[in-house]
Amino acid sequence: MSEGGTVHVLIPTPLRSYTGGAARVESAGNSVAAVLEQLNAQYPGIKERICEADGEIRRFVNVFVNGENVRKLSGAATPVKLGDEIGIVPAMAGGR
Repeated sequence: MSEGGTVHVLIPTPLRSYTGGAARVESAGNSVAAVLEQLNAQYPGIKERICEADGEIRRFVNVFVNGENVRKLSGAATPVKLGDEIGIVPAMAGGR
């Protein structure tokens, strides 16, 4: 377990195939990037759906820590602590 402790990660429907259908999983880390690394260790392949090769969050994916978009904070470097909630929200496209 890392210094950050256990955080709750809300998994969107399109990524639940990686988590065996789970909508909410536990992970650990002291930053969003560290949590995503741990999440990928638990559920191989999930990180590449969320992050670019350089580790930055893909432009069509929004990540929130306790309801705040990490793009307005420190991006993938946004710190997290025990009990925080990370929400992953793929951007919606389409319409006219």
